[in-house]
Amino acid sequence: MNTVTIAPKGNVISLTVDGNTSRFHAMWLRDNALDKDTRSPDNGQRLIALQDIPASTYISQAQLHPQQHPHTLTATFMPENKSLDYPLVWLLEHAYDTSCDPGKGWHKPCQTLWDNRLMGKLPEGDFHRVSTSTQALHTWLAHIARFGFAKLNNGPVKPLALTQVVDLFGHLRETNYGKVFEVKVEEKPTNLAFTGLALQAHTDNPYRDPVPTIQVLYCLESSAPGGDNVLVDGFMAAAQLQKEDPHGFDLLTRYCARFEYAGEEGVCLQAKRPMIELAPDGQLQGIRFNNRSAAPFSDIPFEHMAHYYVAYRRLGEIINDPALEIGFRLKPGDCFVIDNTRVLHARKAFSGSGTRWLQGCYADMDGLLSRLAVLDKAHKKTSQNITED
Repeated sequence: MNTVTIAPKGNVISLTVDGNTSRFHAMWLRDNALDKDTRSPDNGQRLIALQDIPASTYISQAQLHPQQHPHTLTATFMPENKSLDYPLVWLLEHAYDTSCDPGKGWHKPCQTLWDNRLMGKLPEGDFHRVSTSTQALHTWLAHIARFGFAKLNNGPVKPLALTQVVDLFGHLRETNYGKVFEVKVEEKPTNLAFTGLALQAHTDNPYRDPVPTIQVLYCLESSAPGGDNVLVDGFMAAAQLQKEDPHGFDLLTRYCARFEYAGEEGVCLQAKRPMIELAPDGQLQGIRFNNRSAAPFSDIPFEHMAHYYVAYRRLGEIINDPALEIGFRLKPGDCFVIDNTRVLHARKAFSGSGTRWLQGCYADMDGLLSRLAVLDKAHKKTSQNITED
């Protein structure tokens, strides 16, 4: 049986649903009201400021309506004498009454950390199906959100086809490399990526702030021996470092590394961020690891520099461990999309006869997650309608 009780001062309610109790403050409930006077019915944005709500707000009455669908809580707020409805499902989704402290280095429950055992079943999709089926697109985007990457196979073999991939979820992000950049051997390369050399696993553009959060690499030619792509889950590497060396992990999250790129005329990009970045609540936010673009570190106190370098070295060793990497060779028309704040990518060396030509571009994760959220809502609505029918 579901119940609701009001604290003596009316500043808190306790809601018990299926035996689990969550508390909500009156001010929080009033600020997050769903009525048309508080939020625009057209776009969902809040119409009032916190200053418009009396600081003395309290709840005088609270009642559950189990006969309504969905089940609803009605609360009356004083001194406004305003009654507002809250679906129980919505309240439980936004409940914040928890004593669980996940500590540092936790990740979202929807994210799955991985190592080379993922080789048995790479997350991937078919270009035509993902382009024509919202269900296939939903599955493919969910792979990227969950694993930090996904392949997309059998696309058109033509220049700029990668822009069609970005159009599935977002918008191109232009940088000093252009809207689209060519990944092939140059006579005078402005970046080591434009050579046939092997590249250590890295994240792109750590010298940029904000860093591009999505990268797409699309294959147009692949007849040269070698050049296989390698991916590593940076969150898995960070978790392993934390397990082995908690203090070293703390140093890499607490102090900023510095990165710089000035490889072409008129460009000098500089940024400083922790190599392992955490949100204030300890959630893993991102990895910035790129030996080619590392500038002298000058933000670590003298007494911590030696151990910082020990942790930095060990993180690199973990990233280079074959047990953490997956590898594949792209065929013309294949591509992969990676979360550039989480997944590191590398390349095996290539040379000799034949050619290797990829095109690359950047986009942003917020667009991808927005598209996925819209598809999620549509999927849930369809499922609900089927259940009701």
